[in-house]
Amino acid sequence: MAVSDQIEQLIEAPIESLGYEVVGVEYIKTGREATLRIYIDSEQGISIEDCERVSHQVSGILEVEDPISTTYNLEVSSPGFDRPLFKARDFERFAGSEVKLSMKLPVQGRRNFTGVLQGFSDGDILIEVDGEVYALALTKLAKARLVA
Repeated sequence: MAVSDQIEQLIEAPIESLGYEVVGVEYIKTGREATLRIYIDSEQGISIEDCERVSHQVSGILEVEDPISTTYNLEVSSPGFDRPLFKARDFERFAGSEVKLSMKLPVQGRRNFTGVLQGFSDGDILIEVDGEVYALALTKLAKARLVA
């Protein structure tokens, strides 16, 4: 299981009990530096105080559970206008929106897709690019964002 998935399992319930939705978790390691980025949202939007509150909660959980053995920077933020998409529910929720996807490996000779999100079905993200609909496996997705 990926570090980001482990961390999401640890923090999702406590963050939801504070009244926030965990949009997604990214763990990015480049050389000696690592960043743990947690995206949160709520119906009222997200303020700096919300990020601080969640950061404090998450820091306590991670200090006790210690899922990351190296030094890292913790960032808590709103998803923003170019919202990252992580889960099946994201691809269902934002159907009809323009998105930009990158796959881990090429699909039909390409890794990058920009088009209109058609939804999610049977484990696949459906995206229309230049009149053609592609079914892309969520498990092979590297990154996805709404186009602002």
